[in-house]
Amino acid sequence: MQTRDIQQLERLARRVRAHIVRMVGVGKKGHLGGGCSAADIVTALYFYKMRHDPKNPKWPDRDRLVLSKGHSCLPQYACLAEMGYFPRAELTRVKTLGAMLQGHPEVHRIPGVEATTGSLGQGISIACGMAAGLKLDGRPGRVYCILGDGELAEGQVWEAALGAAFYKLDNLVAILDNNGLMTNGAIVERYDTTPYAGKWRAFGWHVTEIDGHDMAAIVSALDGVDAIRGRPKMIIARTVKSKGVSFAENRPEFHNGILDADQFAQALRELEPAGDASVTAVEECV
Repeated sequence: MQTRDIQQLERLARRVRAHIVRMVGVGKKGHLGGGCSAADIVTALYFYKMRHDPKNPKWPDRDRLVLSKGHSCLPQYACLAEMGYFPRAELTRVKTLGAMLQGHPEVHRIPGVEATTGSLGQGISIACGMAAGLKLDGRPGRVYCILGDGELAEGQVWEAALGAAFYKLDNLVAILDNNGLMTNGAIVERYDTTPYAGKWRAFGWHVTEIDGHDMAAIVSALDGVDAIRGRPKMIIARTVKSKGVSFAENRPEFHNGILDADQFAQALRELEPAGDASVTAVEECV
């Protein structure tokens, strides 16, 4: 992939983060931390890797994204709006009474969302079922599933991991948002589920480890796992909680925290520097 295209994806990811800050807003709780840590990955999936059609969200041969860490739905909302699944104006109404976009993604309310998630551990099982169904139907679509590292404390994750390997679901790609923090502190101190790579390999998965904020590495990993046959794939992406918002980075209190007016303004200044040429034509990157 050309440097120019990587830079365009990076600009889009920064724009997605700015959308996240606006959706969190001032004086109300919002999942800034995990949303920003996953923003580069979600951007690469929607704007580069996945085959999907905003004009036909139920296209049978589309690729699917299941956000197993459903509380981190804000980057998904931003990407879906930018791609034209629904008007951008919906982003201004997140978590308001009667709005389409709530604190967790809902499959029957939001075009482009594949599964209602939020009860941690269940998304990877849903993704396994989708991948198995596509194989049984002879469909070419892939299923991508983003998990949080805190989520790996759920036993259901490991049941799904065993099942995916047993049934050789090589059309399933899981991506671990490995930011090291959960809502109340560091994972290694609260409930240590490391080492990740060794565990997933032991469960029969092909494992790739990357810097989850290096867009070139993300793109390369997503392309690279296509060649792996007979096994599900896990991409472990090392990330930073609240990436891109300096005062919130690596601070667990911004997992589902509140921005005051000064913090809100600073975050947008950092993500939308003066003179930055924002991407307005989504078609350029599709």
